Amino acid sequence: MPVTETSHNEDTKTLTMVAQFAAPPERVWEVYADPRQLEKVWGPPTHPATVVDHDLVPGGRVTYYMTGPEGEKYYGLWEVTAVDAPVSFSFRDYFADENFDIAQSLPGSANTYTFTADGDGTKAVYTSVFDTAEGLKTVLEMGVVEGATAAIGQIDDLLAER
Repeated sequence: MPVTETSHNEDTKTLTMVAQFAAPPERVWEVYADPRQLEKVWGPPTHPATVVDHDLVPGGRVTYYMTGPEGEKYYGLWEVTAVDAPVSFSFRDYFADENFDIAQSLPGSANTYTFTADGDGTKAVYTSVFDTAEGLKTVLEMGVVEGATAAIGQIDDLLAER
């Protein structure tokens, strides 16, 4: 399992996950830069993703939905704020409705994903800072750690395909 560490801090409203991959940062970057690869790993195996729009540039948007086992759809979007390929990117992450309008009733977060060479592989650090401590608590109760761990766990298989 690539996830090696998870932590959250209600005082700083931060959730951090750390993963290790047996591939260079440039290859791990491709997983996020290519919408067809991203949809293979964004969302846990029980809720596969479909990427609708993918513009991974500052000011760009990534829109997607995950489909649950009973066919239910969960929509989300990223508003990309910074990109430093293949080292990092930052975005605002939101739950959305079927029109990809932000769901105001659910918490948003500012996220930074970093990819650093570590021996023969890559250390990835996923950091999410929520607007409120309540927002962090909400996603923790929704199972974000378990879902993200399962989603990130799919990256190894994707990396092995090449």
